[in-house]
Amino acid sequence: MRDVSPPKTPSFASLVQRFFTEYLVIQRAVSPRTVDAYRDAMMLFLSFAEQSIGKAPTAIRLADIEPDLILAFLDHLEQERHNSVRSRNLRLTALRAFLKFAGRRDVSSLHIVERALAVPMKRFERPMLGFLSPEEMVAVLGDPGEGWISRRDHLLFAMLYNTGARVSEMIEVRVADVVLDRVPCVHLHGKGRKQRSIPLWRSTVREIRRWLRANGSPRGEAILLPNRKGKPMTRSNVEQRLDRAVARATTEHRSLANRHISPHTIRHYLPFLTMSCNAATALFFQRIREAG
Repeated sequence: MRDVSPPKTPSFASLVQRFFTEYLVIQRAVSPRTVDAYRDAMMLFLSFAEQSIGKAPTAIRLADIEPDLILAFLDHLEQERHNSVRSRNLRLTALRAFLKFAGRRDVSSLHIVERALAVPMKRFERPMLGFLSPEEMVAVLGDPGEGWISRRDHLLFAMLYNTGARVSEMIEVRVADVVLDRVPCVHLHGKGRKQRSIPLWRSTVREIRRWLRANGSPRGEAILLPNRKGKPMTRSNVEQRLDRAVARATTEHRSLANRHISPHTIRHYLPFLTMSCNAATALFFQRIREAG
């Protein structure tokens, strides 16, 4: 006689494990950064749940993940951990992804998952992006200088300006990603495994060539703009270097004082607000030449 007993309900622990090892890594093939972000969100939630309902992560069930628990967790992120609304929503996105996965594998908990998925994202105002004038941008770039760090920073900021790349994209650029012959460009590897090729200006190409010659002409998978140990720079390291460049430039351009200039500002730099593209570009390179 055929066994018609219902399938065994998977444990919460096994669902979490399968979500990461099977769903995210194998089925979805998401980037390691996404896996890390989802892992951090889950660890924060499980830690909060243990304190709130008194259950260790190994004892939690899907039925315990009530909307009130999720909302309390999100309030905890904002009020006690001082996370931004954007970060709060990213943590909720990770929880939603897990709950959708779990609901498809534990149909007996579908009604519980449905209630939890009703927790909404929080709306927030997006701040208006600032911008730099061409003169301010040239002042921030400054002179390449003679030191290794000074020349690296100059090329770093010049490439951020040239390409509009995210910091996460720029610090991962390898020598092999840069094409300097025929049609010069740089291949950027962005969020969600998206790839794009950005043309390089002649001035950027010249500076890259000088940089490579000065560093023994590295090739292949070597990081183009490494730290002193030859490893990729970190986001915070780039921000610190930019803060120093802005502080130096402020002595010449007082308009930079008391302004928050981030790599994101350079990415969304708008030199064409008051002039045509050709005029802005001509002015930029004129200031570069004047700066030496």
